[in-house]
Amino acid sequence: MENARFTKNDNGFICANCGFEVMPLGTTSRNHCPRCLCSLHVDINPGDRACECRAPMEPVKVVTDPRKGYIILHKCTGCGEIHRNKAAHEAKTQPDNLMFNIYKYKHTKVV
Repeated sequence: MENARFTKNDNGFICANCGFEVMPLGTTSRNHCPRCLCSLHVDINPGDRACECRAPMEPVKVVTDPRKGYIILHKCTGCGEIHRNKAAHEAKTQPDNLMFNIYKYKHTKVV
């Protein structure tokens, strides 16, 4: 079994998809836009910013996990890799806009 590695990297950024100014989460690493849920393929392990792909990652599905709550599945538009990311829908700063996005992505097939 691999060791899970996590590097806290909680910097703000401008969303490459919708242009929204994303503020730091404050408690953990924010890796996707709370408005459109898009991300960039920048991590190998969460927060490390070591991936050379750098292509946009689109949310393709929102699922529920009994321990972690809502999970957003992102698919890289460059290499096709799939990542699971915990939603920040309960964040005090810019919570994820899940109501719209759950409706849009919950029943979408991951292609």
